[in-house]
Amino acid sequence: MLPHARFARRPAFVLFLALCFAAPAFVAAQDLHPSRRPSPTGIAKTHLGETYVKVVYSRPYVRDRAIFGANTDSATYLVPFGKLWRTGANEATELTTTGPLLVGGKRLEAGTYAIFTEPGPSEWVVHFSPQLGLDGTGRLDADGTFTPNVYDPAQDALVVQAPSHPLEDMVDQFTISFEPAAGGADLTLRWEKTEVRLPVVPASEMGDG
Repeated sequence: MLPHARFARRPAFVLFLALCFAAPAFVAAQDLHPSRRPSPTGIAKTHLGETYVKVVYSRPYVRDRAIFGANTDSATYLVPFGKLWRTGANEATELTTTGPLLVGGKRLEAGTYAIFTEPGPSEWVVHFSPQLGLDGTGRLDADGTFTPNVYDPAQDALVVQAPSHPLEDMVDQFTISFEPAAGGADLTLRWEKTEVRLPVVPASEMGDG
């Protein structure tokens, strides 16, 4: 091989090495997959007769934080009593149902709804909103603009109350599940040492509620 040919290949080899080292940094910067978020995406789903119900939400961890309680001068909670919560992390939690439901005894029509909650010491208020695609109670647009306080409770499709109960064991990661119950299922929320159950049963097209 001629000397000048060997040296001519060096720029290409240097470029190859540069790309190898740069690629991991680029991938890390673009790595927005929900499974690698600090609060990964979770799905809860069930069939209630002919109705399919699914909840998509994010699952934060306790991470040595006090989660639910009443803020005082000496104690601060991540989700204070009486404050509206997105019921998870990242984007607002959303429930989709292919048929009408009775949720806490009140009718909810087929569709997709954001779920917002207001925790309390013995009872939670649960809001089902038709406002979708929210990040918390605000909206992040494609150009990166964040508009706060977009959520409007006046647009709620349904508001119900659900009792909360203390748990003996710590639940480190926020969990939503459907658990079998009379006539349907309980939409169950658990985190830290708190559990909330909201009865969900299929509703007839013309009657019920």
